[in-house]
Amino acid sequence: MWVLLWLLLLFCAFSNGLSTRPDVVNVGAVLSLDSDIGKHIKIAIEEGVKDVNSNKSVLQHTKLQVNYKSSNCSAFLGLTQAMKYMETDVVAIIGPQSSVVAHTILSIAQEFTTPFLSLATDPTLSSIGFPYFVRTTHSDRFQMMAVAEVVSHYGWKQVTVIYIDDDYGRNGLAALDDALYAKRCRVVYKAPIPPRKLDRGGIMDILVKVALMESRVIVVHVHRGVGLQVFSLAQDLGMSIGYVWIATDWLAAALDTAPPLRSQIMMNDLQGVLMLRQHTPDSERKQAFIAKWNKELAVGSLGLSTYALHAYDTVWLLAHAIDSFLNEGGNVSLSNDSKLKSINGSRLHLDKMLIFDDGPLLLKNILETEFVGLTGLIKFTSTRSLVFPAYQIVNLIGTGRHIIGYWSNASSLSVIAPELLNGSSANHSSAPVELNSVVWPGEALTTPRGWVFPNNGNLLKIGVPLRVGYKEFVSQDHGVNNFKGFCIDVFLAAIDLLPYAVPHKFIPFGNGRENPSYDELVYSITTGMFDGVVGDVTIVTNRTRVVDFTQPYAASGLVIVSSVKTLNSGAWSFLRPFSHELWGVCAAFFLLVGIVVWTLEHRTNNEFRGPPKRQMITILWFSFSTLFFAHRESTVSTLGRMVLLIWLFVVLIINSSYTASLTSILTLQQLYSPIKGIDTLKNSQDVVGYQVGSFSEQYLFGLGIPKSRLRPLGSLEEYATALERGPKRGGVDAVVDERPYVDLFLASQCEFRVIGEEFTKSGWGFAFARDSPLTIDMSTAILTLSENGDLQRIHDKWLTTSSCSSDNTEMQLQSNRLHLQSFWVLYAVTGSVCVIALVMHFCFVCCASRNNDFEVSRSNNPNLGESSRSKRMQNLWSLIDDKGSSRRERKRRRLEEIASQRMTEAPGTST
Repeated sequence: MWVLLWLLLLFCAFSNGLSTRPDVVNVGAVLSLDSDIGKHIKIAIEEGVKDVNSNKSVLQHTKLQVNYKSSNCSAFLGLTQAMKYMETDVVAIIGPQSSVVAHTILSIAQEFTTPFLSLATDPTLSSIGFPYFVRTTHSDRFQMMAVAEVVSHYGWKQVTVIYIDDDYGRNGLAALDDALYAKRCRVVYKAPIPPRKLDRGGIMDILVKVALMESRVIVVHVHRGVGLQVFSLAQDLGMSIGYVWIATDWLAAALDTAPPLRSQIMMNDLQGVLMLRQHTPDSERKQAFIAKWNKELAVGSLGLSTYALHAYDTVWLLAHAIDSFLNEGGNVSLSNDSKLKSINGSRLHLDKMLIFDDGPLLLKNILETEFVGLTGLIKFTSTRSLVFPAYQIVNLIGTGRHIIGYWSNASSLSVIAPELLNGSSANHSSAPVELNSVVWPGEALTTPRGWVFPNNGNLLKIGVPLRVGYKEFVSQDHGVNNFKGFCIDVFLAAIDLLPYAVPHKFIPFGNGRENPSYDELVYSITTGMFDGVVGDVTIVTNRTRVVDFTQPYAASGLVIVSSVKTLNSGAWSFLRPFSHELWGVCAAFFLLVGIVVWTLEHRTNNEFRGPPKRQMITILWFSFSTLFFAHRESTVSTLGRMVLLIWLFVVLIINSSYTASLTSILTLQQLYSPIKGIDTLKNSQDVVGYQVGSFSEQYLFGLGIPKSRLRPLGSLEEYATALERGPKRGGVDAVVDERPYVDLFLASQCEFRVIGEEFTKSGWGFAFARDSPLTIDMSTAILTLSENGDLQRIHDKWLTTSSCSSDNTEMQLQSNRLHLQSFWVLYAVTGSVCVIALVMHFCFVCCASRNNDFEVSRSNNPNLGESSRSKRMQNLWSLIDDKGSSRRERKRRRLEEIASQRMTEAPGTST
């Protein structure tokens, strides 16, 4: 009895446990059911619900039920429909599909803690502003990154954007702007289309304005109806050849959802267009769904887009999340909002609104769900974005769609599907990618340049410096906007080589009384005052940071100009070939070699012996007679001959060098300047002149030359006057300026010379705004002028040259005087040989001395004791000074000296 009662209670408890999972879970859906994309999203959701409910492994015995409401693309109506769901027991809402509607609805989602699984692509819809928003497709931020990558791949720098003026269009444009900026590209013109319906005339007016712009790369980011009308009218306006049309994935959705016949009609206006489509990996399950869609679901009335695939996966995502939610003890319970009870009795009936109590738990399970769906791996990142966003880049040709490549955030551009690249080494390759061939609008096969000179009637504003001096380079001709000169002719010649017309006008910059600041002239481009600058503008680092320069059309570099003095051939000219240091070292080595040879020959050579006075004269005579190879003393020792051989070779080199240098000094004109180069100017107190407006002032100041030593000069005449006067009479010691100016100055002022070499390397170029397409085309034209010789002919026309400008006097002066560094190796070898010979000689002498002392000690009387140190030194010196003899003879003579010494010291004999 008790056992049966216990089993009955256990069965009741188990039955209650099963009843905690509801039989039905209600889900809402807010879609634009009046649109084709809304209709086929609904079909995909219904099919997803059917498959989920037929699969017992997901929700077990619980059924999923979706209720639909239409927003008709109206933010107000969408909000109203969403509010109606808040009075029911829905646990989540699929939608909205429109970004505009989503911004309005999601503001209430946080209050009622109901998750919204949306297909809206607006990049500003994020979990930061809308915590209960979950995007089940890819954000337009990734799509715009793909567009920017394509623009950069083909080398285009400027883009025009036609966009719908609502949240979807504006926020997509902002994302594209950021993506292009990262690629050093930019949006140069924005053409908004009002969200209200425009007639053909209104859209045509917008397209006419777009056609007047210089950019020919046009990105279209609009809704379906407006976008198709834009392409139709563009064909009517002839906006095809030379244009690049890029459509975001709205066009792919429009073509994919349209019936086949209608899709072919739409393709007539889309020839050559590039469009982006969300990429989903191929799988057997996806192919089976597509086949089922065409045969059973849409039956040819609607095509299948990627949005339908994402909608189908959204149902399965929600089903998996609800299953995990129920397994974790979640309860579908709703309660009234305490904040809304205070307005009870209002006609809005807000007190009937319900809050989903376990909404945060369901949101957590949604974000943690991971499975493989029709679109690939469904998994969310930490920023609540689906993993592996990828797009196809499709070229519309004829009635077909040709995939020219893929883009993904992992592999960037590629011709291989992203799922095949993920995790491979090619994924990280930095090599440039070649996309498949493209047929551009107008059936063009070559990549369009992407821009033309705007035909809006505006002339290109070219700033020209109004110079005071050196007018051969640029000067104002008759009329305010007429200019002539070397720089102007180069610019006009380059313009003529461009494949398009460039209407322009020259605008003077400066007051005409002094040279203008070239830095201010260049910076005027950034303010919009000028579109470009033509003149003698040097390409320097600080200017390249704000503008782009063309290829240099003239070489330039800073040089020093100074007055020079002529060195006449005087009585002491014969001393000038060698520097003071070299004369001193020569004299020292003559004496050194004489002393070394005397030391080595003294013991064995009678010619190096005799009284001290005679030996001193012999050393001096032998030393200096080797200069003329006239030494009469012969050497007999091996070491002496070795030293003399090396020394005579050095003397031969010195004689030859001296003769050549002296000949040059006596036959060529010699010029002298106390300034040797830029280091001399830095370390001295010389006054330095510079050209007004040139960058050389800042350069010299940066080297450490104070501004008190700098003098501004404005013309060729001021240069000559300042150099002639010198610093004591208000002039300058030297002028630092660029080589083209100096060459022109020296063509008529031959009394001055260039000192040293160029100490900077630069060039002159034409300046344009950053990323201006003119920069590349003008650079190509300048290279063409250089190759065909026109650039040199223009140079010869305006700039005369003289031999004065090519004489580098300082280099001549340095080459005529020889320094110690030219011969230090020879002297080092000679000195080393002398030292080695002396060391070997003294070693031989010391050995002979030691042997002699030993023999003497053996023969000595023990009573005499050991020889004193002084006697040993005397013995050593005698060996050095005595004439060399054989060992036996030296021994016999030494024994006789010892015997004689003993006889002298012995006591006297008896009588």
